[in-house]
Amino acid sequence: MPRVNRAVELLAQGQPIYYDRPAGPGREGGRETAGTWADYISYDMEHAPYDIAALRDFMRGLDEGGSTRSGHRPPAVIVTLPLDGTDEAVIRANSWMIKQVPACGVYGLLLCHAETPGAVKAFVECARYPFNGLGVGRGLDEGRRNSGGQANAAAVWGVPIREYLRLADPRPLNPRGELLLGVKIENKRALSNVEASLKVPGIAFAEWGPGDMAMSLGYPWNVDPPYPEPMLDARVRVFAACRANAIAFLEMVTPETVIGLLDEGVMIGATTSPVLTARGGREAAAIGRRHTGRTLPW
Repeated sequence: MPRVNRAVELLAQGQPIYYDRPAGPGREGGRETAGTWADYISYDMEHAPYDIAALRDFMRGLDEGGSTRSGHRPPAVIVTLPLDGTDEAVIRANSWMIKQVPACGVYGLLLCHAETPGAVKAFVECARYPFNGLGVGRGLDEGRRNSGGQANAAAVWGVPIREYLRLADPRPLNPRGELLLGVKIENKRALSNVEASLKVPGIAFAEWGPGDMAMSLGYPWNVDPPYPEPMLDARVRVFAACRANAIAFLEMVTPETVIGLLDEGVMIGATTSPVLTARGGREAAAIGRRHTGRTLPW
């Protein structure tokens, strides 16, 4: 049976994945985004308003836009949350965000500034239902996501509510799970704990966030390559922690760099940024897909 989440399906096959941004806001933006070339949509709520109504409308528009070229309905969406993973207390106090966003029918969450293992652990627990027991007692406590939003989320996923409750669990912790949870190790505090943070079960991907890492390390103008030595060291350390824990490493790819980065082991290609046009991002993904033997439908 095909996976509901196309990004999960590809990662399970050992294929790198690529993301794009929404074509526009709200319901109409969702409809326009539905035919995306990307493997998933990165929806920003870190630097954009935390607007649950707009996110729900966007997801409804995606659903109305029909299936993707690969036959998945709708495209996977991973939301960048506005809260920082400073410590466990911060995550617990803001757990309402981690509960409201999945209820809109998204397929993953990204936690910014994941500074401590306690914050990462709380993040995973808040995203899980309490009856999903994999990992409990082995690095995790019982999940804390509550009942109430599953009907809307199941409708967007196109599955019965009972099936949604079974599937809405983090992969690869749960091999049958369809949720992808990621973290940004994007400052020196997060970097100092990265090995312990990425050992927390339930995390599928991580990035080193060169923009914020540059500021944290005192290089505010070095957000793009070439990077100074301390930034390169930070990247190496985060990448190594990802490898040690079988976590996908996310990094910006361009048409010029994508093949080398894939050969290095990058598994998630960011293809949108202020310095990369939409056309350039799509071209980078096309080059990468050919390099790893991806065929249509994507």
